Amino acid sequence: MRIAKLVVLVGAIAAVLSGCSIQPWVKPYEREHLADPIMALDRNPVSSTYRDHVFESREGSRGATGGVGGGCGCN
Repeated sequence: MRIAKLVVLVGAIAAVLSGCSIQPWVKPYEREHLADPIMALDRNPVSSTYRDHVFESREGSRGATGGVGGGCGCN
């Protein structure tokens, strides 16, 4: 039983230490896969972008979604 605990402990330590050696940074040539439209949460991103633009231009004076602008809707 003691040997099994030691094996589990050594395995856990090895897993933690090996996790520290991984570089989680995304390389520039890998970013295209993350920017794939299938990764988006919206079903129709064009419609959502337009809807957000209209909402920000109407509610921009109140600070609705963090967009800048006055509220008149002019660009």
